[in-house]
Amino acid sequence: MSVSVEEIKLPIIRDVKDFDRRSGAWLERVIFNNRIIVVLLCLMITLFLGYRATKLHVNVNFEEMIPSKHPYVLNYFANKASLNGLGNVLRVVVETKDGDIFNSDYLEVVRQVNDKLFLRDGVDRGYMKSVWTPATTWTEITEEGFRGGPVMPFDYNASPESIAAFKTNIGKAGIVGSLVGTDFKSTAIVVPLLDKIAETGKPIDFGEFSRWLEKDVRSLETDRYKIHIVGFSKLVGDLIASLYSVMGFFAVSAVIASVIIFYYTRDYRSTALLVATATFGVVWLLGLLELLGYDLNPFSILVPFLIFAIGLSHGAQKMNGIIQDIGRGTHKYVAARYTFRRLFMAGLTALLANVVGFAVLMVIDIPAIRDLALTTSLGVSVLIFTKLCFIPVALSYIGVSERAAKRSLQDDRALVTGEGHVVGHFLRQVVLACTTPKVARPLVLGMLLLGAFAAYVSLTRLSIGDLDPGAPELRPESRYNRDLAYIANNYGASGDPFAIITKTPPDGVRNYETLVEQDRLAQALLEMPEVLAVSSLANTVRFVAAATYEGDPRWSTLLRDEQANSLAVRSAINQYPELMDQDGRVSPVIAFLRDHKAETLTKVVEKVEAFGSVTNNQDMQFLLAAGSAGIEAATNIVVKQANYRILGLLYATVIMLCLLTFRSWRATLVAMIPLVITSFLCEALMVALGIGVKVATLPVIALGVGVGVDYALYLLSIQLAAQRRGATLMEAYTEALDFTGKVVALIGFTMAAAVVTWAWSPIKFQADMGILLTFMFVWNMLGALVLIPALSYFLLKPERIALRSA
Repeated sequence: MSVSVEEIKLPIIRDVKDFDRRSGAWLERVIFNNRIIVVLLCLMITLFLGYRATKLHVNVNFEEMIPSKHPYVLNYFANKASLNGLGNVLRVVVETKDGDIFNSDYLEVVRQVNDKLFLRDGVDRGYMKSVWTPATTWTEITEEGFRGGPVMPFDYNASPESIAAFKTNIGKAGIVGSLVGTDFKSTAIVVPLLDKIAETGKPIDFGEFSRWLEKDVRSLETDRYKIHIVGFSKLVGDLIASLYSVMGFFAVSAVIASVIIFYYTRDYRSTALLVATATFGVVWLLGLLELLGYDLNPFSILVPFLIFAIGLSHGAQKMNGIIQDIGRGTHKYVAARYTFRRLFMAGLTALLANVVGFAVLMVIDIPAIRDLALTTSLGVSVLIFTKLCFIPVALSYIGVSERAAKRSLQDDRALVTGEGHVVGHFLRQVVLACTTPKVARPLVLGMLLLGAFAAYVSLTRLSIGDLDPGAPELRPESRYNRDLAYIANNYGASGDPFAIITKTPPDGVRNYETLVEQDRLAQALLEMPEVLAVSSLANTVRFVAAATYEGDPRWSTLLRDEQANSLAVRSAINQYPELMDQDGRVSPVIAFLRDHKAETLTKVVEKVEAFGSVTNNQDMQFLLAAGSAGIEAATNIVVKQANYRILGLLYATVIMLCLLTFRSWRATLVAMIPLVITSFLCEALMVALGIGVKVATLPVIALGVGVGVDYALYLLSIQLAAQRRGATLMEAYTEALDFTGKVVALIGFTMAAAVVTWAWSPIKFQADMGILLTFMFVWNMLGALVLIPALSYFLLKPERIALRSA
């Protein structure tokens, strides 16, 4: 039989008049002796912050997604003004389904798309390029000298003659593979975007911008012509557009969690209170974010549900304690104070562990992740008031129905005796058997071996960054990824540019020696199967030199003669001004990659660093990195460096909190071992599913540790209190299992059942998080229920623990 709750030295008091309101710690007295003030204050704050939450926006800035202090990114920022077209760039490709691009109807559609984009606020019009922009030019040498002009003839009139001239100009301009598809069935419009809209000074609203693209640009699509749109702004816009379905998944998750809680309590009042209070926590968080001037970004949009789930978890523990006391005859007010008294410290420590679990993400030098850390830490901090204080106070007013309280006691007895609850009784006996040597020894040995195997898989095979082509935030079959695949297959200039910055003194880029080294770097990159094409000033000078000598391929070279070289450079930058800044200090070498997989980026970085270690000197440097792929390479490096640093800081802080709570290093070890094993198992699962450690998945393990320690805190706080009163391990764990253990199981399954629905989300990183969180919630719960008693057999035997009054 279990040790009864009455033996926790809290007497049954049936009439509130018999309760000494001056008893308990000072915080308990302040809260419960001023209950009406607490309730009114909570309701007023909820109304105010709820109003503020309606004004919250969802958006993200390009620079918020990159590691702002990494050396590669600092190089990019230092030379950003000279690197036109290598920041936030939109690519729009118009494809014809029949014939080729040399068709007046097709060219008219391209013109309409081009004009709409050119006139859009936030577009860097000076560097926008397409077959319709005057900056896209051709050049040739005749017996009379240089001739040139825009690719689209000035006198274009849709006649066969003007289309023929356009076709000839494309060949002279050398834009096949960059602005014209290699199969001549599409043309591209390259649209650099500004950081802020010049007229308003505000950043671009990517959600609104994406909706405009669909309404005003994609709407020009017909059965004959298809429009493909890719770029950071469109990706974020698609993520924001998917938030409606994400909200739907959140609603389903909340309903599932609420139904499970109701099935456990069978009490409408307390279930409604728990769900409402969990919602209050979300409302407070959103309102505070708006007050602090923050926006939600697509990566932190998951936070509100996590706050809801964590709040529901802690609320269920409070409700369970009150139900048990009321069922034994204690007045609802007294039961609320008893529960607050027993579980406040365990709950506070658990919530602080949750706060720490996300606060450690602040060490990652990526503003969006820091915002995620701040958002979640703020949300969990809110729960300290709404869950630990408001729920007991509210339940002291409404209590639970007498029928629900009696049913709870009947269920408890059924679990003990097995009458009417055979499965639950069997599982309870299995868990309690973990305190015996017959079960504890093989169980601990088996779990340690499993953890060691998972650690080996994690340490040797876990990858950093994206493991699949396309945008990993969306599913492979999404419209965005299909557009991206089309562009990669038909353009040498893919959507993954990796730019190396050539830095020299003024006009140093024009020198023959610099161009030779640029050319050598370009050739080294072209030898890599991961590189589709390379664009550089040196390569363009080669083209101009050959054109100067009537297209003779023998003259496709760099010119030693200073005057001839200067002329070729001038002609090259007239046609491609983005290849050099006005002072001749900066020139990018742009490698267009086959994909942005982590392995691809690592190989390119290694190649460039090896080249720079030999070539770089005081007058000429090849610096990493710019372009979307270059920035992602820096991001991968930051994530790799931060991964185990975060876990180290997280575990160190959780260990400290456990030591303060348990006052026992042995108990702390009992709590931490299941968490460490689960962390390694989660990373092994990531290897099996082909999921890399990246910005979207990095918070998962931190969340798993922060939430997982809750189970250990609730179980061990009761177990240790009983052991310090002299109970045996079996008796102490029975008490913990009966008082908090069944709710640990309930919440573990509730949270897992809620987040598993995310696996069907159209947002890939949400689906990945759903799978990983489901795994961690279940394994943390199982690990706590079976490993804590098994480990306690070795570490917390009565002769090894200081027995004293709790």
